[in-house]
Amino acid sequence: MKRSTAVRLSATLATAALAAATGLVVSTSSASAAVTGSATGYATQNGGTTGGAGGQTVRATTGTAIHAALCNRASSSTPIIIEVQGTINHGNTSKVSGDSCSTADGVIELKQISNVSIVGVGSGAVFDQLGIHIRESSNIIIQNVTVRNVKKSGSPTSNGGDAIGMESGVRNVWVDHTTLEASGGESEGYDGLFDMKNNTQYVTLSYSVLRNSGRGGLIGSSESDRSNGYVTFHHNKYENIDSRTPLLRGGISHIYNNHYVDLHESGINSRAGARAKVDNNYFEDSKDVLGTFYTSEAGYWQVGGNIFDNVTWSSRSGDNQPAGPNPTSNTSVSIPYSHRLDNANCVPDVVNRTAGANKGNQVSDGNCTPQNPGPTDPTDPPTDPTDPPTDPTDPPTGTNLSLGAGADGSSKASGTSYGNVIDGNTGSHWSPSGSTGSVSVKWSSATSVSKINIREAAGSEGAIRNWRVLNHDTGAVLTSGSGAGVISFPQTSLKKVTFEITSSNGTPRIAEFETYNG
Repeated sequence: MKRSTAVRLSATLATAALAAATGLVVSTSSASAAVTGSATGYATQNGGTTGGAGGQTVRATTGTAIHAALCNRASSSTPIIIEVQGTINHGNTSKVSGDSCSTADGVIELKQISNVSIVGVGSGAVFDQLGIHIRESSNIIIQNVTVRNVKKSGSPTSNGGDAIGMESGVRNVWVDHTTLEASGGESEGYDGLFDMKNNTQYVTLSYSVLRNSGRGGLIGSSESDRSNGYVTFHHNKYENIDSRTPLLRGGISHIYNNHYVDLHESGINSRAGARAKVDNNYFEDSKDVLGTFYTSEAGYWQVGGNIFDNVTWSSRSGDNQPAGPNPTSNTSVSIPYSHRLDNANCVPDVVNRTAGANKGNQVSDGNCTPQNPGPTDPTDPPTDPTDPPTDPTDPPTGTNLSLGAGADGSSKASGTSYGNVIDGNTGSHWSPSGSTGSVSVKWSSATSVSKINIREAAGSEGAIRNWRVLNHDTGAVLTSGSGAGVISFPQTSLKKVTFEITSSNGTPRIAEFETYNG
């Protein structure tokens, strides 16, 4: 007993010493009161985004303290709420080591972790010339913070020049009531304010201000990086920005009730097969606010309820394909979550009163009136009349188009066949040679498909974890998610549709890959 007491005392003293050295104040309470409101948009999907709810709450006044809080957890997934107050900069942000973290000097590193909330409190939290990097992580909330003047060149540099950057298998991030700003463009050393790449999905940016930058942000780092998507942008203000508000490469985005003012070159740039639902935004004193720009690989949009106030449009030519001067829809996008649209004519006022850090975290009630946020009621009906009235996971009806089609793939375990997924026999199956791989259904001529049903073989139910559905003709990601079963996506005409397993629990076995139109 004496030895156990001594060990506990030593640990307590070590924690106290670390707190004194780093600016970390440890609370013994478990509470989620630091985060105001609940996640919205696509961050509510794929299991939802709750951050560190239910975990310990700690207070940090330095970047090193933020890292220490992550590293002091029992595991990399132990929930934690980190309240941040003061200025976080290079001088107070150092690497901290531990089994539950992977940190680095000169950047707030949220790497290979989950279930974390970072919330500005008190007099405010300012990340000065220091970016927040989210990599291989999930269930993250960032709320009520300012990130400013992060550079990729010059001095000091941080996070590749991004204020907030996400990459490599990131899932479920809610960034809310933040102020993200630079002091110039690429020639002055800055890059994007809000970037997502390399398989980042289920993200919402809400009630935030993005300003004074050459680049607002992107989804996808190149025309071939189409593994990102399911991103919602709502009630944000984009101001004094050259382009990328945002730039979309592949995937699906929902962009509503944002105020765009003083965009110099281009705004929402949907390209490389991206599809955006653009609703009830207010575009003001800007140029080419929607379209496909700087590429020959087209993107698509569904528009409604937007106001274009003193917006100028370029002529369409080559790689410059603005949607205006009278933007019309060239695709349709179904939104799976409830949301209330403010009328576009009140967006400048309501966004000005609510968006950004240190504004009290107020939100709109859908009637252009700011209010304190309350819990999101998932049973609220959608107010958008274009939303689908049926559940996209309903059992498919009609003809299984896979019967009589062809099949191939990229990986095949010994003793299995690609053709086993289209033979109508659940007693046969295809497996990849390892835990990942892809199988395709193909036709000799273009076929319209809007729903697939992945049926796992008996005894292997639940083996499939994460996946993507691809239009093999173009490489576009039609949808992505986790778990087998019915998968819906907007109706697409193609000759070959691919189901790609990106992670699994053991060896997956697919008995049938059914395809439907309707």
